[in-house]
Amino acid sequence: MTPRQIVAELDKYIVGQQAAKKAVAIALRNRWRRQRVAEELREEIVPNNIIMIGPTGVGKTEIARRLARLAGAPFVKVEASKFTEVGYVGRDVESMIRDLVDVGVNMVRTEREDEVQEEAEKRVEDRLLDLLIPPAETPAAASGDADKKERVWFASPSGQAEPVEDAASRERRERTREKFRQLLRENKLEERQVEVEVSQSMPIENMMVPMGGGMDGGGGMDGNFMDMLQEWLPKKTKRRRVTVAEARRILLQDELDKLVNMDEVINEALDRVEDTGIIFLDEVDKIAGERSAAGGPDVSREGVQRDLLPVVEGSTVQTKYGMVRTDHMLFIAAGAFHVSKPSDMIPELQGRFPIRVELTSLTEDDFVRILKEPKHALVSQYRALAAADGAELVFTDDGVREVARTAAQLNERMENIGARRLHTVLTTLLEDVMFELPDMAEKTITVDADRVRDRLKGIVEDEDLRKFIL
Repeated sequence: MTPRQIVAELDKYIVGQQAAKKAVAIALRNRWRRQRVAEELREEIVPNNIIMIGPTGVGKTEIARRLARLAGAPFVKVEASKFTEVGYVGRDVESMIRDLVDVGVNMVRTEREDEVQEEAEKRVEDRLLDLLIPPAETPAAASGDADKKERVWFASPSGQAEPVEDAASRERRERTREKFRQLLRENKLEERQVEVEVSQSMPIENMMVPMGGGMDGGGGMDGNFMDMLQEWLPKKTKRRRVTVAEARRILLQDELDKLVNMDEVINEALDRVEDTGIIFLDEVDKIAGERSAAGGPDVSREGVQRDLLPVVEGSTVQTKYGMVRTDHMLFIAAGAFHVSKPSDMIPELQGRFPIRVELTSLTEDDFVRILKEPKHALVSQYRALAAADGAELVFTDDGVREVARTAAQLNERMENIGARRLHTVLTTLLEDVMFELPDMAEKTITVDADRVRDRLKGIVEDEDLRKFIL
């Protein structure tokens, strides 16, 4: 997509913030441009990381969420406040690279599975028919039939002995099989019980007790080691009696595993992650500040920044799929910076985010647009919820304007939480309506300015109520 198309797509969901949209659109397009540069020069082109600065609730995280869907590239959103210094219990900063690689592998695997889905479904259909109509009798089963007519056996292509069926038996079997195939396709056998073999991995969670502070919730080296150990351990197979619907799901995954070459998937995923991976680092202001000469035993924010620096500027990280370079990954950081400033970060880290974009606070007019314009806007969501109970929720223009005015007024008087204030105002406004909706005789509810003022007047004017409710 061109930068203009990216901005147009973001405009469908996010009101205003044109500077931020423009910056991320250029950064996203530059990922594509770099792929078309001569290989020698390509290595020299490093991404211009972006830092978005603005109060909470103005659209920083929403831009990241929508960007992930547009990027078509491995994308992961992480909270900087979750990380801790190396040597302390918690997630280390390298775990976000491992998360990104997992996302990349899942993305490529899904694409490969989509390509072979049709073939896998055909194989599953044949395997289900084999379970529903067992194959012709084997020599072992027929060995006890001494008093029956002697049978003639021949070696099949699979190398196993099979009875020679006469033409009539084969034709009858084929007719039965085709009838069952038709019933399967029409989902008329979904509740029929069949026996399938299911492979089970041995649980290893309780086999090992973590030593020291290495465990980081499954994302670090110990998590990778546990995953590798899980693959090395032998898998048990167990026969389970399940419905055809459940068997289809189990067998489909089994066939997809056989048809997808995981070595190719991993190689392509690692290439994508290294060349087009995007990491959105939210709440980066929470690790800024506290720059002092005095050291102590506690985890410091500056320590997290020091750990983050080599990952952002380019290093090699060990993952369970192999080594991954971070030199050409795009990092987009975001923070409200209410208490701290971007200049409170260590200078080296500041230098790694050369593009700074400031997002503006939202006004009353912005709130009106947020309630009405975006795809799946809040007003549309509440209409859909009311429609589920067979009711119609009608928002008049002056009603929407009054909700926006109230939200803007509350943001001025209290902490500015941006567009999130609209959620608190609408929830309180419609609380009684949503509770009574199933039992109401009148199924058309009109939300106009008078209704908004009547419902919220007492709360907005009472300072204590306002602080707790809105």
